Amino acid sequence: MTEIPETLLGLLSKYSPTGSESAAVEWLVKRMSALQFDQSFIDEAGNSVGIKGSGNKQIVFLGHIDTVKGEIPVRLEDDCVYGRGSVDAKGSLSAFVDSVAAVSVLPEWQVVVIGAVDEEGNSKGARYIIDYYHPRMAIIGEPSQWNRVTLGYKGSQPAMITNRQSLTHSSQGRSANDVLLGAWQELLQHVKAFNQGKTMFEQIIPTVLEMACTTDGFEMQAMIKTGTRLPVSISPQVWMEEWLGALPDVKISMLSTGIPAFQADKNSALTRAFLGAIRSAGGKPGFVNKSGTSDINLVAPIWRCPAVAYGPGDSNLDHTPNEHLSLSDYDHSVQVLMAVLKILGISS
Repeated sequence: MTEIPETLLGLLSKYSPTGSESAAVEWLVKRMSALQFDQSFIDEAGNSVGIKGSGNKQIVFLGHIDTVKGEIPVRLEDDCVYGRGSVDAKGSLSAFVDSVAAVSVLPEWQVVVIGAVDEEGNSKGARYIIDYYHPRMAIIGEPSQWNRVTLGYKGSQPAMITNRQSLTHSSQGRSANDVLLGAWQELLQHVKAFNQGKTMFEQIIPTVLEMACTTDGFEMQAMIKTGTRLPVSISPQVWMEEWLGALPDVKISMLSTGIPAFQADKNSALTRAFLGAIRSAGGKPGFVNKSGTSDINLVAPIWRCPAVAYGPGDSNLDHTPNEHLSLSDYDHSVQVLMAVLKILGISS
C-alpha cells in the first residue's frame, strides 16, 4: 500500500492558513532536526529554517508553509494525497526538506531550506530573509509539475480609481458612476490594443476587484478597486503613471507597493541542472511562465542570482476544494532535486 511520506504527511496534518502557521512551523523545525540538519530553528519573522553545511557558497530553497483558508481532511486515494497545501505549496516544501536530508553537502557549500510564512498574504517571511541570506542560487517552492521548471511570474499592482462630483438629475448629465465606467472602458481599449498578438505572459491583465458608490445627498463618489497583472515590459510605476495616470476625470491612488514581473534566465547553470535532472529521472523537461506572482518576484531581484521555481503538483488545483498531489510526482520531484544538487557540485 502506498504511504504518504512522513514530512509531507506531517505538514499537511498541521492546518496553517496565513496568520496561523506556528504549529506547522514548530513541527517542521523538529522534523528537520530529526533528519539531521545541522541547524533547525524559527527565525524572528516566524519562518522555519533548516541548514546543512557550513561552506561559504550558499543555495537557498525557499518554500512557504502557509496556505489559503479552507481545511481539507488529509486522506490518501490511490496515488493521490488530498489536503490543503498539498499543491500550494507544502508539497514543494516537503520535497525540499526530503531531498536535502537525503544528500551529503560538500564542505564548500551551505544549503538553506526555508518554510516562509505569509506568502499568501504580504510575504512577511520572504521580505525578512532577503537581507539575511546571500545565495549563489535560489529555488522557490511552487507547483510546476515534476518535469517542468517555472521561469517567469507576472508582476502586480493594486490601485483605486475614483470620481467625485456634485449630484445632478439623471437627465442633466453623467454621474460619477458614468465617468468612472467610461474611464475604465477607455483603459480596457488601450490594454486590448497593447495585448494584441502577445502571449499571456506578455499581456496586461486588469481586473475589477470591488465596486462601490457612496453619496451624502450633495455629492456622489464612485470607486473601483483594481488588481492588474503586469508583464516584464511594464513596471508597476509605469502602469500607475503612464497608464492609469493618463485616464481623464478620475483620481488614482496606489493601494500598496507593486511587485515587478520576473523572468529567469533559461540558460543559467541552475536551469540547465534541472533539465539534466528531469531527463535523468525519465521525464521530458519543459518551461512554464505563470500569470500570478510568488516570493521569487521579491527575492530574486535583490539576490541577483540564478533563480527558478519548482515543485510537484498541478497548479490548476491551487486554492481549490479538490486540492491533491500525486505521490509518484512527489517522489520524482525529490529525485530531481537530489540530482540538481549533485549536478551543481553541491552534494556528493
